[in-house]
Amino acid sequence: MKVKNLGAMSTLPISEAIIRHNSNASSYSRGEQCYARGAVADLKKRGSLIQTAVEGSEVTPYQVSICFDAGGITSTYCTCPYNYDGWCKHIIASLIYCLREPENIEERPTLEQLLNRLDIVQTQRLLQELVENHPEIIDDIDEFVTLINLPKPAATKQPSTRKSKIDVSSFRSQVKRILRDGLKELEYGSEDDPFTDDLLAVMEKAREFAENGDGNNAIAILETITATYAEEWDELCDYGADDYSIAEPLDSAWTEAILCADMSQPEMVDLQMMLESWQDEISVDFSMSLEALRQGWDYEPLQHIMQGDETAQLWEEERPSFASDLTLIRLQILERQERYSEYLHLALAEGMSQQYLTQLVALGRVDKAMSAAKILMETAKTGFALAKILREEGYLEEALEIAQTGINLSGNCLYEFANWTSDLAQGLEDNATALNASIIAFKIRPSFRDYQKIENLSGETWLTVKEDLLHTLRTGSDWGIQDAKVDIFLHEGLIEEAMKTVEKDSYYGSTLLSRVMDAAISYRPDWVIDKARRLAEPIMEQGKADRYDNAVMWLKKVQTAYFQLGQTAEWSAYRLQLETAHGRKRKLMELFKSLNK
Repeated sequence: MKVKNLGAMSTLPISEAIIRHNSNASSYSRGEQCYARGAVADLKKRGSLIQTAVEGSEVTPYQVSICFDAGGITSTYCTCPYNYDGWCKHIIASLIYCLREPENIEERPTLEQLLNRLDIVQTQRLLQELVENHPEIIDDIDEFVTLINLPKPAATKQPSTRKSKIDVSSFRSQVKRILRDGLKELEYGSEDDPFTDDLLAVMEKAREFAENGDGNNAIAILETITATYAEEWDELCDYGADDYSIAEPLDSAWTEAILCADMSQPEMVDLQMMLESWQDEISVDFSMSLEALRQGWDYEPLQHIMQGDETAQLWEEERPSFASDLTLIRLQILERQERYSEYLHLALAEGMSQQYLTQLVALGRVDKAMSAAKILMETAKTGFALAKILREEGYLEEALEIAQTGINLSGNCLYEFANWTSDLAQGLEDNATALNASIIAFKIRPSFRDYQKIENLSGETWLTVKEDLLHTLRTGSDWGIQDAKVDIFLHEGLIEEAMKTVEKDSYYGSTLLSRVMDAAISYRPDWVIDKARRLAEPIMEQGKADRYDNAVMWLKKVQTAYFQLGQTAEWSAYRLQLETAHGRKRKLMELFKSLNK
């Protein structure tokens, strides 16, 4: 296996092309301005992490974190609220600093290196000082210590031998309050779901017990939730409530709790009767929970499968609709219990290729995963998951090899997968793969940024590649790609095609249409006059005062186009006609004054 040595890299895997591709024109320009005015400060590199502070509009500088590997940038984070198109200006400014002033990056030790310098007494003192300065982190420390001190679940049968010990009365009161408050909202005519989110939060407490191997307490909480819900159901139903949004999570939570619990046979019979009764009362389908209760872990076909019997069949008759969900829950439990051999056998037998392949990589069995992927990798989703975990584990070349195959498969994630592959290939200096992946991404979801990236990657082949991309645009549906068409057609000087793209655009304030008009004024001023008049005149004729500013915006296009044709007299006559027809509309006439400029 060839693994890139991050510590041996002389330069960071950052380029201006990568920064531009991950930002829009506005954020890139503003990021450059941030860098130019010296807003980036205290930039440190700790292993494969870059951290910096960037001065902004707030008193406290924004904190930026950038993670990378030899294949490029893997993640970015900034404390600013920007959450729109691409990276924020603070991330961009930080990356521009790295690109242009690499000699000023301060190399600092990683957290692991720092902790290795401390003995146990020094580590304790460090934590005490951190808690003193940041009291809120005591909860994180408490949770961490609690989890690592939990007894490891048994490797066979049910993982817990603990019986329910918690007091569930607080959960009952909480659920009652949630439902009663929700009922009041329904009585007042609210059309929003008034209680599902809060109920899911209570259910999450049960999941936490199950994840820690305590299925019995998880069952106690879920029994309280379900019974209380059933008690209130008739009244809730009268006011239009439904259980659709809670049914699936409830069945899933019950399934996990059952598979983590240790119950006697009488207890299992009682639980079966309760689930079946609730199923009738509140119309929730507990089929998966009931099957988990029936099979448990001792179910003979399941045992044969987990021991590697390739001839065993888990389902005697038709495979139920919940089969995959049940298997995923079993796999999560097996992974928590570190029963990896049984995990792999079950995943393979149940057709869970993604889970099987990624677990192999997590276990360090990369050769096995790579050879198995040739047979089992049938979807882009599986390929993407496998490629990502290979990269996370440091197997970058293997990740790229999987990605090269995976981006030729089908799947909803293909656009993201292709872009991810292109970025990785660029970092590994595989230009051909980067170009191919970017073309695949463009054909799925055309954008001007991807178009520019492909142009940058194509080199001498650009003219040929460009015609292929333009063909994709011309033959693609306008729905969802109108912006890309206009951006690219205008970039290439294809004004006529840009005009055709917005020909049906009648939105009174269309920015896209306005841009095309600006570009077409010197090329087809007659078209601009006709189109802009047809947009402005209905607004004025219908007296839509709140849209008069849009009407005048289009009239300015008309004015400019007339002047382009040298027809100033025609413009004056047209304006006089409008003033005569709408002279009593004072707000409009006031706005008309701007046409004198």
